[in-house]
Amino acid sequence: MDLKLTGRRALICGGSSGLGRAVAAALVQEGAHVVLLSRNAETLKTVADELTVAGPGRAHFVAADLADHDALLAAVDEAERQLGGPVEILLNNTGGPPPSGVSGLDPSVWREHFESMVLSVFRLTDRVLPAMRQAGWGRILNVASITVVEPSAVLGVSNTLRASIAAWAKTLSNEVAADGVTVNTLLPGRIDTPRIERLDKAAAERTGATPEQARAEAVRTIPAGRLGATEEFGATAAFLASPLGAYITGSLIRLDGGAIKSI
Repeated sequence: MDLKLTGRRALICGGSSGLGRAVAAALVQEGAHVVLLSRNAETLKTVADELTVAGPGRAHFVAADLADHDALLAAVDEAERQLGGPVEILLNNTGGPPPSGVSGLDPSVWREHFESMVLSVFRLTDRVLPAMRQAGWGRILNVASITVVEPSAVLGVSNTLRASIAAWAKTLSNEVAADGVTVNTLLPGRIDTPRIERLDKAAAERTGATPEQARAEAVRTIPAGRLGATEEFGATAAFLASPLGAYITGSLIRLDGGAIKSI
């Protein structure tokens, strides 16, 4: 299937690894031009070179910290220079906080993660949205988590902040739908990424198991009987980013192998 993404311009947050890289790879395979954004310039260059070689689209990169909003907005200017025009597809994808509950946390913890996980998304989207609306075409994709639907007892900060992104995205989708801009939020479950490896390690430390045992126990709760592949996530995002996904907006898209039990 031709997703009709040839020549489209995308900015991919967290593009150097995991889910962000998977989305970038899928878009480049469809002929889009992407800019990868994360903190490590050396890693970004390596990934951008690899994706460009795989083609047929091209990958560029710009380094910035999502928590540094001035640097982040300057990075968008540089991304648009490299792309040769305004961003048409934005993937908001932020790192997750370490495991925790919610009671008794120091306000500084909430403030720190809100700045990097939530406010950065709001500001980045507000930066690219006017050009999308003027052009009558745009795609905003947000990476959250299935904990938006079913909160995890050990991911309190993530539960709270990811849910705020989902509510914001639904509200925004209604504001911009008539302008040809869609806003959707992807809810990954256990996709095989470094983030899941870190969570398995943390679970093992809590229970006295090995990371392998912790992973096997988690997989037993997934009806599909396995972790998701990053390529599956990337393909879903690429469809939502394409012209073929134009009638899907304001949606929460689960990619969890059936792990969430509710409808």
